[in-house]
Amino acid sequence: MHGESHSETIVRSIDVLDKTPATPPDLHWLDAGGGYALALDGGRVVARGARGTVLRSLPAALRRSPVALRLRELSEWLVRHERECAERVETWMVRSLPVPAGVLAECWPDPAWRRALENAVVGPLTPAGQLDPDLTGFLRGADRGRGVGIVTADGETAWPAAPAFLVPHPVLIAELDDFRDFATELQVAQAIPQLYRETWVRPPGAAPDGDRVDEFAGGRFPELAQAAGRCRSLGYAVAGGSAVARVWESARLVEARFWIGSDAADEPSTTGDLVWVAAGRQLPLAEVGPVAYSEGMRMAALVHAGRAAGDEGEE
Repeated sequence: MHGESHSETIVRSIDVLDKTPATPPDLHWLDAGGGYALALDGGRVVARGARGTVLRSLPAALRRSPVALRLRELSEWLVRHERECAERVETWMVRSLPVPAGVLAECWPDPAWRRALENAVVGPLTPAGQLDPDLTGFLRGADRGRGVGIVTADGETAWPAAPAFLVPHPVLIAELDDFRDFATELQVAQAIPQLYRETWVRPPGAAPDGDRVDEFAGGRFPELAQAAGRCRSLGYAVAGGSAVARVWESARLVEARFWIGSDAADEPSTTGDLVWVAAGRQLPLAEVGPVAYSEGMRMAALVHAGRAAGDEGEE
């Protein structure tokens, strides 16, 4: 459109694809007896009286009623479901797993799945299994008939009819800075840490025969249990004395392993080297893919950040 700025073009494109209802859906009321009805409203159990008026608080007689208990259980399940949807989409991103277009279309109507997927940067896979950079953009819709609706970094809307899509790790997004700028300018929120996820790129001058990173070695924890607890709180497994991040890349499973110690749980521990392993073999850094390298460094940095106060990680 003549005279329209780049930002205005993107806003218009997003508005065209935005299918958010203008008004919230009606509450689904369940008969609780005695002329009362109960419903879930934003995760909270609310009551309606015989005259149809929504009450300010839940009557004491209804708080432990079977209907109220069922609704609370449903609320807890919905919270878990939303968390699991976001975790699954993040797994697709970290493991570079192709997602069939049909799966996106089936998931989209579910509010929890939609919140996890909406505004994620996605792109169709080419026949060669590569991300198509020209059709990579913010996910704004998914429909079996039309395809997957995206808004590109140039503000163009498209409905690619590809059979599968990729939720790329940010280290694989060629126009990452542009997407970050647009997301900031337009206040586009993501449910998964994609655009602003910390990324690391292997230094071009790294030794060709190097097989480990010692940048995060020497971080001291008062107890090994504390180090292991931090790993688990960050979502990382602990095995064989190491924090472990698993990445599926280039058709193989790669494990980044960051040493945290293997002494007694109440003994002090000191972090060690970060290495990458595939099929039981430690990989030279030259064989570590960009996603595995970035995720390994991210894990080590996050764990190392929890070291004892005042410790600078020096031996």
